[in-house]
Amino acid sequence: MSKFYIILLVFIFPAFADELESCGNNEQARLLVKLITEDKDQNRTNIRCNSILTEAAVAKAERMAEFGLVLHNLGGSPNSRLREIGYKLPEHYGNEFDSNQVEAIAGGYSSAEGVWDAFKRSKSHRVHLLGEHEFYVEQDEIGVAFIKKWKSPHVEYWVVYLTKGYQKNQSYSGNSDDIPNKSLFILKQSKE
Repeated sequence: MSKFYIILLVFIFPAFADELESCGNNEQARLLVKLITEDKDQNRTNIRCNSILTEAAVAKAERMAEFGLVLHNLGGSPNSRLREIGYKLPEHYGNEFDSNQVEAIAGGYSSAEGVWDAFKRSKSHRVHLLGEHEFYVEQDEIGVAFIKKWKSPHVEYWVVYLTKGYQKNQSYSGNSDDIPNKSLFILKQSKE
């Protein structure tokens, strides 16, 4: 009987480790995922890791570091960027240049705890990441990136993609005029 339990544990833990790795590109990114998903004020009941979102987050963080900018519309809108790499967003998510129902970014924060505290103090980020608006509550897939580039102005760059996984024939039951758009909201830590 004890051999069965040992074998079962060997098969469970590698799968769990793979799932965590698909949430973030490194330990700090995965810690931010944990802080977001396990926050006492989180309104979602289930958030799944998505490796496509993590890959997109890494590419965005690297681009921000390359240009030294913390900017949502660097290379197109966050929504269009996900669509371009093959991630299927719901049709009611915006297509305009400033459409952003999926991305939270920050620069200059050296730890997951520090950037999470800043995200929670920013109303638009908190509402998105904690699902405080009915539109965001249905978002159930996440991918996070954290990179450091010492010769770039902000040094640390964070990207969180949190969005709704695609389902055929999905629609938004709320008022379409009430769909939030956070394209103008970014967080930059001042280096004092």
